[in-house]
Amino acid sequence: MPDSPAKTGRRKNGTFRKGVSGNPKGRPAGSRHSVSLALEALIGGEAEALTRQVIQQALGGDVQSLRMCMDRLYPAPKDRPINFTLPAVESLTDHPKAIGALLVAMAAGELTPTEAASFAKLLEAHANATGLAELEHRIAALENRQ
Repeated sequence: MPDSPAKTGRRKNGTFRKGVSGNPKGRPAGSRHSVSLALEALIGGEAEALTRQVIQQALGGDVQSLRMCMDRLYPAPKDRPINFTLPAVESLTDHPKAIGALLVAMAAGELTPTEAASFAKLLEAHANATGLAELEHRIAALENRQ
């Protein structure tokens, strides 16, 4: 007899209840996707020969082969160093100035909106950490008074 819905976390329609996984242990470590395994079986020991052929075609002027080789050798960078002067941020009162500087730099084209958003996330994390440290300090001071 199959497990009851209460044991498996399944609803009567077969879907899982919110917060209940059908595979609580997750995918086994080191397991590989069936498509990757099928491609490896298909190519077999020909990977080196295929690679050599693509390189020869690229050297012969085939633009697509050349692009494939260059994409593998020199992939497009995901991030770049940013030359941006952020005002000093030492306390929560410094955050409005820093956000203002981000907006000005973005409007001037010095930062992309994505870069400005990344800076803003870092500032938010700093604000959270600073706020928590301040609260901890205040609580300790109140406890010492008592």
